[in-house]
Amino acid sequence: MEIEIVGIIGYLLAGIAVGILIGRYLLRSLLKKQEIAAQTKVKKILKDAESNADILKRDRLLEAKEKFLQLKAEHEQEVNTKNNQINQRENALKQKEQSLNQKIENATRKEQDLDGQKKNLEKQTDIAVKKQEEVDVLKSQHVKQLEAIAGLSADEAKNQLIENMKEDARSQAMIQVKDIVDEAKLTAGKEAKKVVIQTIQRTAVEAAIENTVSIFHIESDEIKGRVIGREGRNIRALEAATGIEIIVDDTPEAIILSGFDPVRREIARLALHRLVTDGRIHPARIEEVVAKTKKQIEEEIVEIGERTVIDLGIHGLHPELIRMVGRMRYRSSYGQNLLHHSREVANFCATMAAELGLNAKMAKRAGLLHDIGKVPDDNPELPHAILGMQLAEKYKEHPEICNAIGAHHDEIEMTSMISPIVQACDAISGARPGARREVVESYIKRLKELEELALSYPGVEKTFAIQAGRELRVVVESERVTDQQAELLAADISNRIQTEMTYPGQIKVTVIRETRSVAFAK
Repeated sequence: MEIEIVGIIGYLLAGIAVGILIGRYLLRSLLKKQEIAAQTKVKKILKDAESNADILKRDRLLEAKEKFLQLKAEHEQEVNTKNNQINQRENALKQKEQSLNQKIENATRKEQDLDGQKKNLEKQTDIAVKKQEEVDVLKSQHVKQLEAIAGLSADEAKNQLIENMKEDARSQAMIQVKDIVDEAKLTAGKEAKKVVIQTIQRTAVEAAIENTVSIFHIESDEIKGRVIGREGRNIRALEAATGIEIIVDDTPEAIILSGFDPVRREIARLALHRLVTDGRIHPARIEEVVAKTKKQIEEEIVEIGERTVIDLGIHGLHPELIRMVGRMRYRSSYGQNLLHHSREVANFCATMAAELGLNAKMAKRAGLLHDIGKVPDDNPELPHAILGMQLAEKYKEHPEICNAIGAHHDEIEMTSMISPIVQACDAISGARPGARREVVESYIKRLKELEELALSYPGVEKTFAIQAGRELRVVVESERVTDQQAELLAADISNRIQTEMTYPGQIKVTVIRETRSVAFAK
């Protein structure tokens, strides 16, 4: 049994060995066939590549030949073109040469003709010289005969004739000048009055007096209470931000804004209108609205100035002077609105200059700018006419305009015909009944001096004269002024007011020192 199993296993192993040998033989045959096929394919690819290379080479050669032929044709065409140009230039030069030769021949002929004419002229000149000599001899003989007859030489007779003519001319001129002066004396006053009257009649405007109080109407007492705020904090914040006294209890359904500065009053009025319309009224909001309103007023000032110069037909004015013209809207002169006054003077000057045959545009420009020195807040010690002249010179205005501005109150000498016109028209505008009010001007000047006195102290940030000058509020910087120094400052300012200023009644000095801490949650 075991022998049979061993035999079977032997047959199996022999069969497996034979299968392996057959498989290896078949695998080798297959690999060899694949190798032969691959070599064949490679040879075919190489043959195709050589064929394609030959074709590409032939194509490139053909392209190169075509390019060469094209370049050759272009070169030949360019050469032909240049040859044609050269031929044309040679022909033109030949024609010019022929023309030049012709001109030379003509010039030679003319020169020969001129030589002949010159010889003829020399002959005629010699004949004329001889005739002139003969005339001079005859004239000399004639003069000697006349001198012998008259008993005077020719020079003496000429001088005597000239003196007689001078005396006659002087007599006639003196008679004519006397007649002109007499006529001018009779008509000058009448003509001057006629010009002034016509100017006033042709430029009639309304008289307007500036007030120091503005009224803001409100709908109910509830809104008035919100404006006042808790314990009056909103009112105090608005007064501190604008410098205007706010009166809320005297008049029903109205809030009175009192202050001598029209700009401050307008800022307070617009800010209060925004606050009431918006409904949010508290100190922080008040300060924000007042700041925005100040910026808006500055923009409106520029717009007013631009509209004014356009209405008057004035061109080329410096932007800073335009801004100052706009600021005139919020300034007054003896109660008369400064912008209305300046516009009126400008129109007066233009009309009067036209009547007198002068430059109306320059006169109008000088009339508009004559009170420009009242607008800036700096240099208060200078007269406004001198300050206005300096501003006009700074912004390159015409010298005649600068002189008219500086001389309209006789601070400097008048050097232009426009200067007396501006002075006269300024007097006409201010002298009309109801145009000005002297008391208001002196009152405003006193309040400004009161504010400037307190502002001269170190550490003072803002000053506001309120209650018609009966109270002066002084806002100081908390970092520079302590509480004790604030008390001393109030006493010192009140002592200076007593010694340096004249005022009715008494003035209350209030020094405000406020410390504020602000933080932001992010």
